[in-house]
Amino acid sequence: MSTKENAAIGPLLSLLESRYALRVLWALKDGHPQTFRLLQDSVGGITPNTLNTRIKDLREASLLDHGSNGYFVTPMGADLLKRMGDLSAFATKWAASQAKKGT
Repeated sequence: MSTKENAAIGPLLSLLESRYALRVLWALKDGHPQTFRLLQDSVGGITPNTLNTRIKDLREASLLDHGSNGYFVTPMGADLLKRMGDLSAFATKWAASQAKKGT
């Protein structure tokens, strides 16, 4: 990986590695805005303080925003989620392989 690629991917990975960051984005992947409470329920197990912190971080990164109907992913956030679209299919395949491994 080039220095330029490292400079671009490093900060993004640091953001996404933050606790619950991916879950917050994933909860909004359907494109429908969610209120704070609904988003907290959608993510599950996240404290209000942690959710506030993740929202702040994701808004500063231009991946999430807030409107009259609640929080939603920005076009940049939607692009990221689109690129991660295969993750769901992979997760299903991986979970099945893990289940077989345990039996």
